[in-house]
Amino acid sequence: MEVIHESWLIRFLKWLTKVLLFTFMMTLCLSSILLFSLLYLRSQPLPPFQMQETTVIYSADGDIIDHIHEGQNRTFIPIEELPPYLLQAFIAVEDQRFYQHFGFDLKRIAGAIVANIRNRSYVEGASTITQQLARNLYLDHSKTWERKLKEALYTIQLELHLSKTEILEHYLNQIYFGHSAYGVEAAANLYFGKSARELTLAESALLAGIPKGPRYYSPLLNYANAKSRQELILHLMEEQGYITAAEREEALAAPLTLISPEKHRQDANLAPYFRDFVRQQTLERYGITEDVFDHGGLRIYTTLDADMQRLAENLFERHLPADRPLQGALLAIDPRTGYIKAMVGGRNYGQSQFNRVLAERQPGSSIKPFLYYMALEHGFTPVTLMKSEPTTFTYDNGRATYTPRNFNDRYANDYITLEQAIARSDNIYAVKTIMHVGEENFVHTLHRFGFERTFQPLPSLALGAQNVTLLEMVKGYSAFANQGVQAEPLAITRIEDRNGNVLVEEHPRLESILEPNNTFILNRMLEHVFAEGGTAYRVASVLNRPAAGKTGSTDTDAWMIGFTPQLAAGVWVGYDQNRLINHNNDGRLAATIWAHFLEGALAGQPPVLFPVPDGVVGAYINPENGLLATEHCPVKRLLYFKKGTEPVEICTEHLPHEDTIPEAVQVDEAASFWQRLKQWWTEPNGHELPQS
Repeated sequence: MEVIHESWLIRFLKWLTKVLLFTFMMTLCLSSILLFSLLYLRSQPLPPFQMQETTVIYSADGDIIDHIHEGQNRTFIPIEELPPYLLQAFIAVEDQRFYQHFGFDLKRIAGAIVANIRNRSYVEGASTITQQLARNLYLDHSKTWERKLKEALYTIQLELHLSKTEILEHYLNQIYFGHSAYGVEAAANLYFGKSARELTLAESALLAGIPKGPRYYSPLLNYANAKSRQELILHLMEEQGYITAAEREEALAAPLTLISPEKHRQDANLAPYFRDFVRQQTLERYGITEDVFDHGGLRIYTTLDADMQRLAENLFERHLPADRPLQGALLAIDPRTGYIKAMVGGRNYGQSQFNRVLAERQPGSSIKPFLYYMALEHGFTPVTLMKSEPTTFTYDNGRATYTPRNFNDRYANDYITLEQAIARSDNIYAVKTIMHVGEENFVHTLHRFGFERTFQPLPSLALGAQNVTLLEMVKGYSAFANQGVQAEPLAITRIEDRNGNVLVEEHPRLESILEPNNTFILNRMLEHVFAEGGTAYRVASVLNRPAAGKTGSTDTDAWMIGFTPQLAAGVWVGYDQNRLINHNNDGRLAATIWAHFLEGALAGQPPVLFPVPDGVVGAYINPENGLLATEHCPVKRLLYFKKGTEPVEICTEHLPHEDTIPEAVQVDEAASFWQRLKQWWTEPNGHELPQS
C-alpha cells in the first residue's frame, strides 16, 4: 500500500496555522485577562490614604510661630497655584514622558536595563512619577518582588482613577525634601522662607533636584551638590523645550537666598507656652479633634504679637537669676479687644512645660483693686479715712479672729486715706474695708470681674490669701484699663481647614461690667503706686508714660499687674514648690520685668491718659490729711471724685500766718489733660518702699 507523504510545505503550513491559532487564542485570552483586570482595577476604589498635613500657627502680624506635625512637615498646595516652571522642572528630571505613558516608561526601563548590565550594578532607575507616588502612598522602600508587584498594581490603579494633573499634584505634595519637609510648599518655606507660589525658576530647579538625595542635595548641608544638580535640571529643561538658553543662563546666575537653620531654630522656640495654650483652646473650646489638629493642615491665626513675645522672653532670660530655680510668668492683653499679645509660662520650656500663667497661686495685695472698686460703689472716696494700726478683727459671729500685719510691721498709727492705702498697700485698711462692705459681697464682686472659682468669704480674702491664676488677674485688670468694659481673653481669631474653609472666626466679646466714673477714680489712685512712697516707685524711672497698677506679695509669690489704655499686663515670680521668696532680691523682679516689658511693648506709641468721664471732678488734695490743698501745702495731688463727693474743707496746716485766708488750688477743667500729664511727668521722687 502506497503511503502518501505530505510535502514539507504543507506540514509547515499546518504547524504554522496551529502556532498562529494558539498565539491568537493566547493573545485573546491574555487580552481578556488584561481587560478584565483593568476593568476590575478600575471598578475598585483606590486604597485609602491619608496625606498628613502640617498645621500652621500664625502670629497677629502673619509670622509663622509654629508648624505642628509628627515627623512630616507638609502643607498641601493646589497644583494650579504653582508656577509652571516648578512643574516642568520636576517632569524634566524625574519623568520627561510623564504625559505620554500609562504609568510605565518602557523606553526608560529598557535604557535602565542596558545601563545596569553594562555597569554590572544598579546605576540607573526607571521609576515614573506615578510609580514613585504609589510607593510613597502605600508601600515601604524594601527591594522585594512582592513589593515591586504591588507597586505595579497601585501604579495602574492610580493611572486608571486619577488624571495626570491629579497624579502630579499628589506627587508634588507627597515627596520628601529633607529636614522633615514633605511637599513643595513645606520645602519652599524651609529653604527659602516663602510659599511655593512665589518660587523663581532658579529656586524651582534647585528644589526639583533635592528628592533624589534629600541629604546629599540639601543646599543647607551640601550647597555645591545642590548647585550642580540645579545646573543639570536647567539643562534638561532647555533640552526639552521648557526654557530658552538665555533663561537657563539667567537662572544659573541668579542668587539664592537660603533661610539658615538657626533662623528655623529661633522660630521653633518662640512662644512655646502660648502654642500649647492655642492647642488647648482649639481642642477644648472649639471642639477640633487632636488628630485634625496634628495632621489636618489647619491654618490657625492667633492674636500674638511676635515682637512683644520676643521682648517678654528676653526679659525673663535677662532678669531671672541663673544660680537658682526661680520661675516666672507673664501675660499681656489688649484691653480693648481681649487679644492676648504675649504669654510666657516659665523660664525654660525644655525643662518644664507647665504653664504658670494658668497656675493657681495667692495674689497677695494685687487683689486689692477689686476690693477698692467695690468700696467706691459703697460710698468710699479717695480721701475716706481709716486708721492704720495693729488690729485684731473678729468675724464669724465672734467665733474667730484675724490679725493681719503690714509689710515689715510698718504702720502709720494714724488715719490714712484710701489713696494712701492703695499706694502704700496698707493691709489694715484693706481688711477694715472688706469688713465694712462684706466678705460675701466681695466674693460676688470677684465673680463679676470674671473669676470663675469658689472663694471663702473670709477677711483674709482682702489680702489675696486664696488662689487665683495670672490669666484671671490680668483679665480682671483689663476692665479697669478699658473704662469698665471687659473683653474676654482671646488667643485665636480664625481657624481654616486645608482648603481655606473657615472653621472658627472670633471677634472681641465685650461686656460692660463697671461704672465708668468709679473706674476712672480708681485708675487715678492706682497711678500713684508708681509715685513717691508707692510700692512700685522703684520702677517709675523706667516708665515714660502714665500707667496704673498694683504690686502683690506673699511669702512665696511676687506679683505686678498694671495697665495703660493700650495694654494690660501681669507678671508673677516665685518658686514651683512653694519655696519662700526673698523680697529683697527675687521679689523685686516682678515689677522690674513688668515695667521694662510695658515700656518696650509700647515703644513708639505716644503716652495715653485715661479719659475723664462726665460726672467726675478733679481737686488738688493734701494727701496727708485728705483736705483741699492750698498753694502753701508742700504736697498737692490731683485726685478725682464723683461730682458732689469731693472735699469742701480746706487744709489750714501750712498757712504762713494765722490770719491768712485759705484758698484751695483750683483745677482748670479745660486744661485737665495737660495738668494730669504734667503732674505725672513732674511728680516728686522720694524714698523707696518695699513691694507688698
